[in-house]
Amino acid sequence: MKTIDRETTLTTRAALDSRNLKSLLTGLVQKAGADYAEIRLEDSTETALSFMGQNLENVSESHLYGGNVRVLVNGCWGFVTFNSLNELEARVREAAQNARAAARLSKDKSVLAPIEPVVDTVRLDLLADPRQVSIEDKIALFGGYNDRILRRPGVTSSALRYFDRYTRLYYTNSDGTWLDRELMDMGFGASAIATRNGITARGTTSQGGRNNFDVFRNLEHDIDEAASDAVENVGAPVVKGGTYTVICDPHLAGVFVHEAFGHLSEGDNIADDPRMQEVLRLGRKFGEGYLNIYDTGLDVGLRGHLKYDDEGVPTQRTDLIKDGVLVGRLHSRETAGRMGEKPTGNARAISYRFPPIPRMRNTCIGNGPHGKLEDLIKDVKEGVYALDSAGGQTNGELFTFTAGKAFMIRNGKLAERVRDVTIGGNVFDTLRNITGIAGDYHVRDGSGGCGKAGQMPLPVSHGSPHIRIKDVVIGGK
Repeated sequence: MKTIDRETTLTTRAALDSRNLKSLLTGLVQKAGADYAEIRLEDSTETALSFMGQNLENVSESHLYGGNVRVLVNGCWGFVTFNSLNELEARVREAAQNARAAARLSKDKSVLAPIEPVVDTVRLDLLADPRQVSIEDKIALFGGYNDRILRRPGVTSSALRYFDRYTRLYYTNSDGTWLDRELMDMGFGASAIATRNGITARGTTSQGGRNNFDVFRNLEHDIDEAASDAVENVGAPVVKGGTYTVICDPHLAGVFVHEAFGHLSEGDNIADDPRMQEVLRLGRKFGEGYLNIYDTGLDVGLRGHLKYDDEGVPTQRTDLIKDGVLVGRLHSRETAGRMGEKPTGNARAISYRFPPIPRMRNTCIGNGPHGKLEDLIKDVKEGVYALDSAGGQTNGELFTFTAGKAFMIRNGKLAERVRDVTIGGNVFDTLRNITGIAGDYHVRDGSGGCGKAGQMPLPVSHGSPHIRIKDVVIGGK
């Protein structure tokens, strides 16, 4: 077992909690000598543990403290980080100097869309606080799950990770916004691993959230299912490659909408790309009238929930495709300003070390009119039921995903389990090929996160009902 790791910082919590903090930060942004200025100050404490096989691989308690200054001068940014309030005034001057230097050389000018300033305090409203659970009790709980995986006959190893992170975040800008926020983020993921005749397969389960540690209790059924999946997957035949009708479960459909369509909808992927502006032209039809895709920060308790983004913009539900037609995209103030549109509350940063960029929150396919899973399957002569996600990649409009587990569909019924089901295609063709959307919307939060521009893992979530897609190319033997 590794020793507990504690990250020390230059500035004490007493300084962070000073009664004069608001006056200090708001005063500095107002006299920054810039067209726009903002300061973000962050104090985070994280507990994490992980198991690998029978070993308790890591237990850590870390404290991260710091902030950044971001200023805009003549359309160009200056961005500087700091770790002590004592150096903050100098960092503000440095950021402004950097922005002025960039403005003398750059022809690319940023414009911020206007917003109404807000002044607010956001406190945690927890159903069960992870900070009230001792590290010993956490090790016992998650260690019990790990032991349960390893006791399953046929399982050869395991991997398990848990974390909880509390953040106190202060934000102010020269428009008049002041926010004092508390954030909690928690995640748990477990893998059962089975190996037979040189073949390795996994079964996985995950859970996450922002307000309730109790979601991590009583997961024995989920753990048993993950272990069974590993053992059954390793003995399943490889799917026969071909073109099929595919039913995706809510988790895989949510991964698809996040990775394949959500990233394309982020404003910085569109604002500077004339081709994507044409492809993603508002008003263009992308699917049937029952296809609705949206991104929201309003779902309390999910890892994608936020009251404000990292530019102080209130979050909202942003419709992307409504009744089959493209109606929106995900913006920061900068990308909204470039495109003459409204900010959507999607500017996010993984920590103070990075500037905010357009990122997703909870990205979803809405419920449809086609009943339940059984209703989507009943007319399929030969197809594939694909569940969960075992990874994938996207390249612009093209995507490839591997299902965590899968079953053949024969004559309207679920049949034998198959493995190595890889789904690939063009996202826009795939959206047009959705022929059924059930009404069983579900979100499964996990322990992972979204990666972009070196910022990972950002807390996000995704949800969907079961969906049916025709003419899907599946790789196999």
